[in-house]
Amino acid sequence: MEANSILPILKKKLAFLSGGKDRRSGLILTIPLNSDQTSMEELSATLDYLLSIPSEKCKTRGFTVIVDGRRSQWNIVKTVVLMLQNVIPAEVSLVCVVKPDEFWDKKVTHFCFWKEKDRLGFEVSPLSQHTHTHTHTHTHTESFKNSLFYLCRSADCALLPSFDPETVLQSAPAWCPMEEELLAQPQVMKLLDSLREQYTKYQELCRQRSKRAQLDEVHAKVLQVVNWLQGPGSELLKTHQAIGDSIRAAQALQQKHEEIESQHSEWFAVYMELNQQIAALLSAGEEEEVVELKALQQQLSDVCYRQASQLETRQNVLQAAQIFHSTTQELSQQLDGLLGMLCADVSPADGASIQQNLKLLEEKLQTVESGLGSLRQKGTVLLEQMCTPWPWPLEETESPAGEQQDNVQHIQAVMEEMELRKQRCEDMVDVRRLKMLQMVQLFKCEEDALQAVEWLSELLDALLKTHVRLGDDSQETKTMLDKHKKFVDVAQSTYDYGRQLLQATVVLCQSLRCTTRSSGDTLPRLNRVWKQFSVTADERQQRLELALNFHTVAERLVCVEAEALDDVDTLGKTLLDRISMPVIFPDGSEQFFGSPTDTAAAAEGVRERLLLVEERRLQLQEARLGNDETAL
Repeated sequence: MEANSILPILKKKLAFLSGGKDRRSGLILTIPLNSDQTSMEELSATLDYLLSIPSEKCKTRGFTVIVDGRRSQWNIVKTVVLMLQNVIPAEVSLVCVVKPDEFWDKKVTHFCFWKEKDRLGFEVSPLSQHTHTHTHTHTHTESFKNSLFYLCRSADCALLPSFDPETVLQSAPAWCPMEEELLAQPQVMKLLDSLREQYTKYQELCRQRSKRAQLDEVHAKVLQVVNWLQGPGSELLKTHQAIGDSIRAAQALQQKHEEIESQHSEWFAVYMELNQQIAALLSAGEEEEVVELKALQQQLSDVCYRQASQLETRQNVLQAAQIFHSTTQELSQQLDGLLGMLCADVSPADGASIQQNLKLLEEKLQTVESGLGSLRQKGTVLLEQMCTPWPWPLEETESPAGEQQDNVQHIQAVMEEMELRKQRCEDMVDVRRLKMLQMVQLFKCEEDALQAVEWLSELLDALLKTHVRLGDDSQETKTMLDKHKKFVDVAQSTYDYGRQLLQATVVLCQSLRCTTRSSGDTLPRLNRVWKQFSVTADERQQRLELALNFHTVAERLVCVEAEALDDVDTLGKTLLDRISMPVIFPDGSEQFFGSPTDTAAAAEGVRERLLLVEERRLQLQEARLGNDETAL
């Protein structure tokens, strides 16, 4: 508890430790009660503060409490005694209550503190104002000689007798100075003045020596910090300028740099302490000391800031080196993946898979180009970090030129190597791209050749199934013959297109050094279908030409002689026989034009023409018979 917090209460002197002791060397605590001013809360706070002052050793001897109740009511006295039980029951050995004799005569039958010793924890002794006692004069305290007494009690005394302090003080012998003492007072005063002056000079000398010792100590610590930073600290940084040749080496260098930073941190902590000490000395120093302290402070700050800047620069270089090596490693892996893809054989199943592989190849190449651009950027940043000029003279902290040059050459060599590897991969990608494009073209040619075979097969099928009619007259037959020729031209162009595609596939296969399906399957199919179509088209054309001759002669029946009718009849029968015959392909297979119904319909038209010829024959015969009868 602080005295300042209860200073107004302490000034009331509700209780005090006068410094007196009882015969057991226990402290005497005096409580002068006043009915007008006593407050239990203030008294309790005062007792708490007073009991916190003595040492634990003094408290073990116990307290003798004197409760002066001469000016207070009896109820307040009892309250105070009971309060002592709650505040200091363990430390109190005896409580003496002071009251006039008349009070005790009246209250003797009602006073029962002595019966409650076990419950209170201490002994309560009633004392009258005029009870005889004895005191030790060496225990009196000057400031309290007008307040209350000091008493001591023997070990075998059951009660501590009370006394009147005024009586004791009045009975003490008076002291008066002698005449010689009065005459010696000026000399004593002069000696005291001289002693005070000597003591003041001594104090000033001690202060100056103490300040000089502090300055010397600060100067020694400053030199110690400066010497380490400029000596071993700088050597550590000078001997660790490498950037490593891989990410693992850069990480090891980073760990070593952290150890160096840890060593510097200890000296930087000393620098902070010295800076605070110097600031404190500057605030109370003299002019000469201020100049010296500022010089020391400036020297210390310059060296520490310079070393911290070197550490920061080295840290930035190592971080940039780690990023550079990490980017290099990633780019190397990308180049290895691209090279592995380029070295693998390409055997796609179709053009779609080739397109997918080509797209994947382009994406990998684009990734490599992006990685190389990032590597150039990281390398440039690292070179800038390494070549950053120092903000102080270079000769003071110049790192080994050979090692710095080796680092620069290593970075440039790594970037050149990656550039060369990327260029080689680009060349291989160009070759692979051309090969893949040729393969795409090869598959396209094969697909188109197969499509040409399909088209030619469809034309053959259409020729056999739909080109059955021969026309009802010569004009219609002539038109159908012209359409047939155009139809044959379309089939011929389809066949020629397929042949060109197959020839292109052969050339591409020779260029790619691979085999293709067209060499073993597509070309024979194309030739077979074309031969079938050619035979069928020739048969169709012959039938149309025969039908055209038949219709042309049949249409001239009016002017045809009887001998010519035999030729018409012969053409008709030949045409009927041709219609009923199948088309025989080169492989020996047979195929009829159209369905039997279509064939029967075409034959029916020819038969109708033959009936007309037969009618014309009968007419000519009748006419000839009529002429013969007339002649007869």
